[in-house]
Amino acid sequence: MSDNYVPDSKPYTRSGEVVADTLWPEGMHRIALGIEYKGTDYHGFQVQPNGVKTVQQALEKALSRIADEPISLVCAGRTDAGVHATNQVIHFDTLAVRPEKAWLRGTRPHLPDSVSVRWVKEVVPQFHARFSAHNRTYRYLLTDARTPSGLLHDQITWSSRPLTVELMRAAAAYLVGRHDFTSFRATQCQAKSPVRRIEYLHIARRGDLIVLEVQANAFLHHMVRNIVGVLMAVGAGDKPPEWVADVLAARDRSAGGVTAKPFGLYLVGVEYPAAFELPKASPGPLYFPEPLGGFAGRD
Repeated sequence: MSDNYVPDSKPYTRSGEVVADTLWPEGMHRIALGIEYKGTDYHGFQVQPNGVKTVQQALEKALSRIADEPISLVCAGRTDAGVHATNQVIHFDTLAVRPEKAWLRGTRPHLPDSVSVRWVKEVVPQFHARFSAHNRTYRYLLTDARTPSGLLHDQITWSSRPLTVELMRAAAAYLVGRHDFTSFRATQCQAKSPVRRIEYLHIARRGDLIVLEVQANAFLHHMVRNIVGVLMAVGAGDKPPEWVADVLAARDRSAGGVTAKPFGLYLVGVEYPAAFELPKASPGPLYFPEPLGGFAGRD
């Protein structure tokens, strides 16, 4: 048998990928959920071996209570410590038969206030929160007000210097499209390839608030925060917009600016094939109801 042989089927594993010839267990159900959370108090989304507080840990504990069996879930994209989400998508497999409201409202007493379920849907076995996703969208919230916000200090990033949105837009244009984003990936990033395709990168101002919205087929570790760090340097006048093209071409993380703080970053959308018929939810946060892509060219 060739060393390059790749089987066209996979044995079933709980919440794992299902291909055409995977034998689906009788009585098993695959459930998808839309999740919102404030990441401030968590060490990221993914469960960690040292047992620190994570969003996945909180969700699996609550879902296991409702299912009355251990639940192991899969997410659309892992978020770092301090990063928020308004539309994280997860799925899990269970033998439990429960009405949708049990997963939607029944989890509420078992979840911390900083995590909530926005929608629920039983899906076909072929759905996979990570592998079925076409693209992901993040929003990053900035303010260049004279003083930092006492109310939103852990939900928005403060720039101590004024930022020029027009310069940031000109710089962002160099990043749209398919590129090698080595200069914008964390040194500990484990992705096999640094190549990603950014569909759009919109920037808009609302008074003292600046909203960046970026959509891509996938993101590297710290990619959005590193992009924001570079754009902030341009917006503050430290570098010209053309510098971003030089950073991209360098394919060297040291060529870029600092990594922006996690507090302003939100996972706001994950797009799947229409055939899965997943519920639609506003991107958020609640005070930004515009649809995805709705910030293009706005001031």
